[in-house]
Amino acid sequence: MKFNNALVTGGAGFIGSFIVDELIKKGYSVKILDNLEEQVHQNKIPEYMNKNAEFFKGDVRDIETLRKAIEDVDIIFHEAAAVGIGQSQYQIKKYVETNTLGTANLLDILANSKHNVKKLIVPSSNTIYGEGSYLCEGCGKVSPPLRTKADTKNKDWELKCPNCKKNLKPLNTREDKKQDPNSIYAITKMDQERLCMNIGNTYGIPTVILRYFNVYGPRQSLNNPYTGVSAIFISRIKNDHPPIIYEDGLQTRDFISIYDIVNANILAMERFSANYEIFNVGSGKQTTIKHLSEVLTHLLKKNLKPIITNEFRKGDIRHCFADITKIKEKLDFEQHISFEEGMMGLIKWSESQKAEDQSNKANLELKNKGLI
Repeated sequence: MKFNNALVTGGAGFIGSFIVDELIKKGYSVKILDNLEEQVHQNKIPEYMNKNAEFFKGDVRDIETLRKAIEDVDIIFHEAAAVGIGQSQYQIKKYVETNTLGTANLLDILANSKHNVKKLIVPSSNTIYGEGSYLCEGCGKVSPPLRTKADTKNKDWELKCPNCKKNLKPLNTREDKKQDPNSIYAITKMDQERLCMNIGNTYGIPTVILRYFNVYGPRQSLNNPYTGVSAIFISRIKNDHPPIIYEDGLQTRDFISIYDIVNANILAMERFSANYEIFNVGSGKQTTIKHLSEVLTHLLKKNLKPIITNEFRKGDIRHCFADITKIKEKLDFEQHISFEEGMMGLIKWSESQKAEDQSNKANLELKNKGLI
């Protein structure tokens, strides 16, 4: 199916703006709906925002603004979201209103109004899994519960088998893993998935869910201390402050370049085989947080060593990295940007950016809320 007119909610943001650029490059007419969130954009249109897109300043929480933005649109990339795990644990109303109810507004329009929308692409998050998948040598594949502060009081950070209590080996996480969301943010992403897939199936609007893992790249805010560990570390290092790492630094994540994320979105749009499916979008590889900090420090040419706090943040997971077999087989997705290449590109972009390190303020806020 060929599309002509796209709406990208959150299209002024980190990920949304790159999707906008690619759509315009391919000849699509594109609308952007974005509220220019103060914490990210300081209520200003970012310099990088594509001038060939039609911009609507508005919020997905305002159904009438959303209704106007949808006019004449035949495909929607619903990127608008309040993002940040720790912050979601005390800004509960904002996250639920923006992510869950904002998505409900969109779906309410699609269910009750005349429109031309023929496809809906919705980003989700690996955070809905909670912990990733694990293997116990004696008991087989297991899904351990989230750790508590009591579980980590002896600074033994690795997960134990819930049956035999032996150490577990992390595995690539498949889309069919049991969901155990560990934050309000993660719960709202799970809400988005289920709401969109339900309405998509009910009204015959092909819907695609893309579960992003840890996305990094240019345009990620270097002044927002609540999301994006790569950007948070860069902000500290550029200000001659060592990265702050919780636990022992050996927890692992799956880092995926923004350019590969955009490719996944385009494939989801173009391929019929994506319809009504859920896909992990990651590299399929593990990287420790300590290694990430060392790579960024080296690339920024600073003589800094990370501060390993040996503290536990409530809700933090130990390991989660993607099994990308499904998206490879169904959409022919391939990771094109390696971790090393992507990080060098991120650093090159960051050299021209001002970075205000607000991580101490954010960490103090988390401590005051009892999350550390």
